[in-house]
Amino acid sequence: MPKSDKRLKVTLACEECKRRNYITMKNKVNDRDRIEMKKYCRWDKRHTLHKETR
Repeated sequence: MPKSDKRLKVTLACEECKRRNYITMKNKVNDRDRIEMKKYCRWDKRHTLHKETR
């Protein structure tokens, strides 16, 4: 079954250390803006805000 074009792979970068820690999927129809999530950064050793990069 082919993947739909509506779901994109996006990379999340930590706002503190600027490292790209996570890769996730997002639906470009429902989430048109850049996504933000609080995720664990293993370099900072705490939960920080991660934003979508391009």
